[in-house]
Amino acid sequence: MASRNQNRAPRSPFTKKSSADEVPVDKRRRIETRKTEAQGSMGRPRPPLSVRQEAAPTSDIGSTEGSEWASVEFTKEEVEALLNEKLKVKKFDHKGKADQLADYTKRLKLCIKWFQQVEEGHLLEEEKLRNALSSAEQKCTDTEVEMKNKVDELNAVSSKLREDIATLEKKVAKEESEKLDAITSHRREKEARDVAEKLQDSLSVELEKVREEKLVAEQRVASSEDLYNRAQEYNKSLQQYNSKLQSDLETTTESLKRVEDEKRTVVETLSNSRGHNKALQDQLTSLKASLDDALKQKESLVNELKCLRGELQQVRDDRVRHVREIQDLKDEVVKYKEYTGKSCAELDTLTRKSKAVEERCSSQRMQIDTLKHELEAANEKLKMADLSVSETRTEFEENKRIVRELQDRLAEAELQILEGENLRKKLHNTILELKGNIRVFCRVRPLLPDDGNTTEAPVISYPTSTETLGRGIDLVQSGQKYPFTFDKVFHHETSQQDVFVEISQLVQSALDGYKVCIFAYGQTGSGKTYTMMGRPDAPEQKGLIPRSLEQIFQASQSLQAQGWKYRMQASMLEIYNENIRDLLCTSRSSGADLSRTENGVCGKQYTIKHDANGNTHVSDLTIVDVCSIKEISSLLQQAGNSRSVGKTQMNEQSSRSHFVFTLRISGMNENTEQQVQGVLNLIDLAGSERLSRSGATGERLKETQAINKSLSSLSDVIFSLAKKEDHVPFRNSKLTYLLQPCLGGDSKTLMVVNISPDASSVGESLCSLRFAARVNACEIGIPRRQTTTTRPPSDSRLSYG
Repeated sequence: MASRNQNRAPRSPFTKKSSADEVPVDKRRRIETRKTEAQGSMGRPRPPLSVRQEAAPTSDIGSTEGSEWASVEFTKEEVEALLNEKLKVKKFDHKGKADQLADYTKRLKLCIKWFQQVEEGHLLEEEKLRNALSSAEQKCTDTEVEMKNKVDELNAVSSKLREDIATLEKKVAKEESEKLDAITSHRREKEARDVAEKLQDSLSVELEKVREEKLVAEQRVASSEDLYNRAQEYNKSLQQYNSKLQSDLETTTESLKRVEDEKRTVVETLSNSRGHNKALQDQLTSLKASLDDALKQKESLVNELKCLRGELQQVRDDRVRHVREIQDLKDEVVKYKEYTGKSCAELDTLTRKSKAVEERCSSQRMQIDTLKHELEAANEKLKMADLSVSETRTEFEENKRIVRELQDRLAEAELQILEGENLRKKLHNTILELKGNIRVFCRVRPLLPDDGNTTEAPVISYPTSTETLGRGIDLVQSGQKYPFTFDKVFHHETSQQDVFVEISQLVQSALDGYKVCIFAYGQTGSGKTYTMMGRPDAPEQKGLIPRSLEQIFQASQSLQAQGWKYRMQASMLEIYNENIRDLLCTSRSSGADLSRTENGVCGKQYTIKHDANGNTHVSDLTIVDVCSIKEISSLLQQAGNSRSVGKTQMNEQSSRSHFVFTLRISGMNENTEQQVQGVLNLIDLAGSERLSRSGATGERLKETQAINKSLSSLSDVIFSLAKKEDHVPFRNSKLTYLLQPCLGGDSKTLMVVNISPDASSVGESLCSLRFAARVNACEIGIPRRQTTTTRPPSDSRLSYG
């Protein structure tokens, strides 16, 4: 008990009280000054218990003032060296040990103060990075919206261009049909020309006949002189008519040339627009080919007209030479005149058709020009859209790069915060071990459908400040807030794995040779049995007991490569109505039958004994050697089936006893011949309950009274430890007497207080939190590692740590 009072000056066990009077005055003064200096280096004294309830456990560290604290910095190697530092003093040199502990505690406080400042800086930087990331994401979303709008505009423009191209294709198809009509008309004209050629051939045959008759006609020339003059006048009129026809032919040829030039320009404009639209290019090439064919046909027609003109000139010469024969051929000339009249009519129709084609070509040229301008405007719009899209894309890529950089920085900051949090936990655990405090975790179960009205305001909240983040909990009762701070607080969404991660290092200490005790406390229906046992059939919902045993076996197997061999023994009992029951007794009947008995099981009376080394033994208790997790699981299932469980108004399956699981671990290293003795105690306490709410009667009433009595004895023990009284009433209850090494010895102890978020249970929750705060303030001593070795030590000095 002397280890709880750290401010008391150390005293040698061989020093008597009367020896203080024999010490000189000067020496006593020097001792007193050293005491005051040691007390000043240890920091301020511990505040009263009532103030410590609502304050953080590390509030006394942040209260030290001094200019040197702000300038001290630590590296990772220095922190590791500080954590791994071992105090080496001479045997029974308690004064030197106290001085070294004071200096070590002061350096730890400096390190924690520095770590808190670094953690605050990391949190501020993380907040800045998150703000920058959110702004960058908002900017990216805005950019994406703008790009979508631009893409929609471009799609609208492209659809409009497609519609224009479709109309152009329709117009070109219509023009092709008209050109096909023109080609058919040209074919008809060619057929007419063929007919005219045939007529000319027939005329040539007749002219030959005329030449044969020429000899006969020469004799009649004399008599035809009068007629010759008339015929000469008539020939002059014919010559004039022929000259007029020649002038008409020249004008038609010039008009055809102009049409040809215009068609060539049309072909050139169509060839220029050919690169913009492939479909239009094919149609324009076909049109060009058809126009070339028409030009060739027109050229052949012009050649034919020239031939006709030459033939007409030859006919005129023949007529001049054969003036005498003209009178006889008057009828034939009349026929020929009629034929030439038909050819003139055909020429007139050709000129009219050529004018119509010219008009169509001019209209097509105008349409092509408008389409060309529209295509140029559309190309410019596309170029501008491409430029805007490229600029937006570059801006988007830049934003993505910035977002990636911010994400990398955020991940790096989160990694640093995680490393810092692990370092803080390690420092915090080291301080708690040096102080000897009982560690307390708080877990809040989620709301259940049977909890009543869930629309009320929540009675439990979690502060978000830097000092209490993840460690603070606020309870509201009748409009008043009660803040509490523990070593860790788990909210209602925390999984079983997350809870086990926090206690895994404590479970590992059992393999290292420490005594470890983990017990769950809380009112009935708050989730204690779920936290400790969970649901074995669901791997994600396994509790702390099966997970701890799995870790123990896995770690022991991994340590076999280093020469370690372990032997493990398991025992399970329950304290029911202040009676101890062996849950592994083979002759035990069902739990329903046992709930009616008063004394022990298997016809035995079990007693609790503590030896000089602080080890606890229960007489005649069944102890089973276990070698695998499968054996442990079967034993847990057997104990669960044998445990006393009853139904109350507050819980359908309420645990009516305190369940204690003990695993004794004996390890030996064959290489170093080192031996370790560890104990792992995992306890599921029965829930505290009020008779007004549970409605217990008969046997349940007796069980409730026994449970409340044992928990009241546990509260008396905690009060005595907190006040550092000389007498601690461990023997008032079998539960407290069984937990005596865990509460008052050299064990690593953790209490998990379970809280219900139901508004109707706020009174019981407040009592549980207050009790947990008292437990967290208790000092039970520094845990010791139980190791032995067969080799003589190389150094006679003792090592603490």
